[in-house]
Amino acid sequence: MAVVGPSGCGKSTLLRVIAGLETPDEGLVYYDDRLMNDVPPKDRGIGMVFQSYALYPHMEGEGNLAFFFKVRKRPTEEMMERIRITSEIMGFGFDQLLSRKPGTLSGGQQQRLAIGRCIVRDPKLFLFDEPLSNLDAKLRVATRVEIKRLLHRFNITAIYVTHDQTEAITLGDRIAVMRAGKIEQLGTYNEIIANPVNAFVAGFLGLPPMNLLRGWEVTPERELISEMGRLSVPRALLGQVTPGQKVIVGFRSEAGRIVPEGEALPESMPHIKAEVINLEPDFAHHYQLVNVQAGKLIFGVRAPLDLRVNAGWPVNVLIPEEALYLFDEPSEARIAPPQ
Repeated sequence: MAVVGPSGCGKSTLLRVIAGLETPDEGLVYYDDRLMNDVPPKDRGIGMVFQSYALYPHMEGEGNLAFFFKVRKRPTEEMMERIRITSEIMGFGFDQLLSRKPGTLSGGQQQRLAIGRCIVRDPKLFLFDEPLSNLDAKLRVATRVEIKRLLHRFNITAIYVTHDQTEAITLGDRIAVMRAGKIEQLGTYNEIIANPVNAFVAGFLGLPPMNLLRGWEVTPERELISEMGRLSVPRALLGQVTPGQKVIVGFRSEAGRIVPEGEALPESMPHIKAEVINLEPDFAHHYQLVNVQAGKLIFGVRAPLDLRVNAGWPVNVLIPEEALYLFDEPSEARIAPPQ
C-alpha cells in the first residue's frame, strides 16, 4: 500500500506509529489479529527503509547486514546463510557492495544496501519512508523497478510513504490519500481517480490532478452558472442538487476541448470563456497541455499538438456534461449519482 499526501499531513508519523517508534494519541495498532500497542519495535518483525540510508559508516556492507544478528547473538551459520540469500535476492552486483564502506558507494548503491539490510532479517512487514527522495531521476526509476521486483517476490505486506505519485501508482496495489492526520480515501488508483470522495482527493491525486473550478451556483433551471460561463448539470445529478446550491465543478484535463474564439461552436453547447496562459507540449504522449485562465482561476486542458493557439488568445473551453464532477462548495464532499 502506498501512502500519499501533502507535506506535514502525517505520512511519516503513521509509519512510526506502525513501527512502534511513536505512541498513538488514541486507537489501536494491529498486525493481522495481534494487538501491537505494547509490543516494542524490536519484537514487531518489521524492516524499515528511510529517506536517509541510516547505514553504519564505519562498517563494510557485510557488517551492516550482519549487525542485526550480532546484537541478538544469533548463530554465525544462520547469519552467513541469510546474507548469502539476501545477496542472491538483491541480484547482480550486490555482492560487490558487501566489501565496501558506505562512504565509497553512490546514493543508489547505498540505498540498495539499506534495502538489503532490511531484507536480511526476514521481516513480516516492510515500511518504506520516502526511500528514493535523495536519488536522481535515473536512479529513482531503476531503484523503483528493483523495489517492485522484491515486493512481488516476497509477497508480504509493505507500506510505502511517498510524495511522488508515479512511485505510488507504480508500487502500490492500493493507495491511501492522507490529509491532516486522516486517511481521506483508500482504494486502487483507478478507483480513486474515477470516484474521488471529495474535492481534496480529486485535486490531489492524478497526473495531472482534476481541475477544480469554484464559484458555481445551481440555477432554478438546473444549470450551472458563474462569471466564467454556463454549464449543464449532468443528468445523473439532476435530482442531487437544489437551486441556489454553491458547487465546485471538476473535470479531468483530457475531458475538455479548446476552441479558439471565432471558430464555430456546437449549437447550444455550454462552454467557459477563457484566455490562454501558456502551452506545455508533451511530445512523448503526443499532446499539449493548454493552461488557460477563466476569471481568477487557472486550469489545464489537454489538446492535440497541432492545435494552433498562443498565449493571450481568447478561447472557449467545451466540457461534456457527462465528464463533469460536482462537489458541494462548503463541505467539498462529492455530489455522487444515486446508486
